Amino acid sequence: MTEVTLPISRHFTPSETRYDAIIIGAGMSGMAAAIRLGMYDKKVLLLEKHSITGGLNSYYGRGKRQFDVGLHALTNFAVKKERGRPLTKLLKQLRIPYDELLLVEQQYSQINFPDNTLNFTNDVNNLINDIGDKFPHEVDGFRKLIAHIENFNEVALDNPYTPAKEVVRRFIKDSDLLEMIFCPLLIYGSAWENDMDFSQFAIMFKSIFLEGFGRTTGGVRKIIQLLLKKMDEANVEVCFRNGVKQILTQKGRAIGVETSRGEVIHAPMVLSCAGLPETLSLLDKQENQNSLPLPRTGKLSFTETILITNTKPKNLSFDPTIVFYNNRSYYKYQKPEELFDKESAVLCFPNNFKGDDYNEGVYRLTMMANYDKWKSLKDTEGSAYIDQKEMVYLEGIKLLKKMIPNFSEDQVLFKDVFTPTSVERYTGHFGGCVYGSPDKSRDGSTPVNGLYVCGTDQGFLGIIGSMLSGISIANLYGLMGSSTRAKMGPETHP
Repeated sequence: MTEVTLPISRHFTPSETRYDAIIIGAGMSGMAAAIRLGMYDKKVLLLEKHSITGGLNSYYGRGKRQFDVGLHALTNFAVKKERGRPLTKLLKQLRIPYDELLLVEQQYSQINFPDNTLNFTNDVNNLINDIGDKFPHEVDGFRKLIAHIENFNEVALDNPYTPAKEVVRRFIKDSDLLEMIFCPLLIYGSAWENDMDFSQFAIMFKSIFLEGFGRTTGGVRKIIQLLLKKMDEANVEVCFRNGVKQILTQKGRAIGVETSRGEVIHAPMVLSCAGLPETLSLLDKQENQNSLPLPRTGKLSFTETILITNTKPKNLSFDPTIVFYNNRSYYKYQKPEELFDKESAVLCFPNNFKGDDYNEGVYRLTMMANYDKWKSLKDTEGSAYIDQKEMVYLEGIKLLKKMIPNFSEDQVLFKDVFTPTSVERYTGHFGGCVYGSPDKSRDGSTPVNGLYVCGTDQGFLGIIGSMLSGISIANLYGLMGSSTRAKMGPETHP
């Protein structure tokens, strides 16, 4: 695997007591917002409670190996100079040359149900043709659905919240096909159970089916490296291992923060990528005696199993890049009653992109999980928590053997399993939720003036979506005057 050297921030404690903006959390959206503000000479402080950036999409090391977490693939793939694509807009806003991403696209991915399998690539015509072969009575409806989505403004701030399945059923009558279409979109981006808002559906449909999957050579560390470099160029001040104890307010307006180290720092703008309920829970309790009701905590969390093997999938005659697996007649996208749902999973094979910089085989298996039950195990003395992590691993092995007959447990050189409690620990998301609260703030606003959210709980998901969220909120509230802001929504900025 290509080694990536990350620059170390030269700032470890805040150098001032007043900034133009304080950003809570060095996730993808927080870093992008910091860069955008810093590019226009705003004095920005980025506070991160951990020692590394990336949030949900980060990395860790074991021995001489580096592992990505969160990121399976970049959605919103675009070729160089392709106009109007989210990735193109993002790179322009952050002034990152396309070639620096070292981007490679998927070979093909698969939606695998008991009675049918659909393959798709970054060319939607391949999916249309596969639907034509397996659901010939639905291909015209699917084309009309594509046309409807292409003409729909999914980021308009005044879009009503509409269940996506209600809309899609106007075009797709076959329940099996409808479930297959929803499967990748739900598990890659819905905070709702078993459905999603149609605006979110349109975002995910475009990003996965119309644009597609890619990967940066070097994985998520390459993206973090580029963002750290840009933050350094923009003179963003980064303070690691220093979270926020409380957000300070005065007469209904955010005025700064108190850090976990007890420092009081002021700024007229506080921008958080910590999640909406998590952010509001940090409000100064003395100033906000009548505490604001917190948005709902999301229910969707996951286990992930990472395997390193001595044999790559292609050497076992297995070529898909990502497999969305479901062993039911319908797709049950909800918090499972058991510790984890072994009847569905996402299997990612990083070696199977059109460019493989790994020396070994890499397998990643993600399953829906019950945070409350994992938390209870974690808090119990004894080996129960470790024992159940082993069960997740063994179920993953069974699934790999089912998908790849030549796969053997003897090929495994390294394994690691993380659970919803790991997600909670490293992201701070209540309940270990991955896609945030079902209650989103599309314009990033909160009940407190000067306090804004970006990322997951603005409704932008995935690495590209998260960074565009940070950019749009920085543009809207940090770089535009109130008169311009009244005329424009975040969707017009990137």
